Amino acid sequence: MRILGLDPGLGTTGWGLIEAEGNRLKHLANGQLKTDAKEALPRRLSHLASMIDALVADHEPAAAAAEEIFVNKNPQSTLKLAQARGAILLSVARHGIDVGEYAPRLVKKAVVGTGTADKKQVHAMVSRLLPGVKIAGPDASDALAVAITHAHHMASSRLR
Repeated sequence: MRILGLDPGLGTTGWGLIEAEGNRLKHLANGQLKTDAKEALPRRLSHLASMIDALVADHEPAAAAAEEIFVNKNPQSTLKLAQARGAILLSVARHGIDVGEYAPRLVKKAVVGTGTADKKQVHAMVSRLLPGVKIAGPDASDALAVAITHAHHMASSRLR
C-alpha cells in the first residue's frame, strides 16, 4: 500500500511517500512544497492545494497521513498553519483518500521511541527504517515519519 505522509506548513510542506507491505517499508519519494511568502494568503493556500493535487495525481497513494497542529507561541503562526493544513486535507480528501491524523509527540514516539525526540533523532531513525533514502530536508523527514507511523497503526489495526 502506498502511503503519503504530510508535514503541513504554509511556507514549506514536507511530503514523503512509502510503500508498506506487512512490516516491510520501502521509500518511494519525498520532497518539500514551498509557497512564496510575498504572495497573498489565499493565493498561497490555492497554490499549496494545487501542488498537493499534482502530487496525489502523480503518485496515486492509497492512504495518507498528516501531522496535527501543535500550538506555538505565536497565534498568527498557528492560524496560518491551520489554514495550510485545511487546504492540504481538503485536497487529499477530494481524491477520495482517507487521511490519518497524528500528534507530533505520537509520531516521534512511534518512530524514535520517545515523544520528546528532536528533529535530528527523527531524521536518523527515518534513515535507518528506510535504508538508502536521500531526504530532501527536515520537513520531508517529518513527513516520512508520519507515513511510517500511519503504516504501523494500519498494521496494528489489522492484527486486532
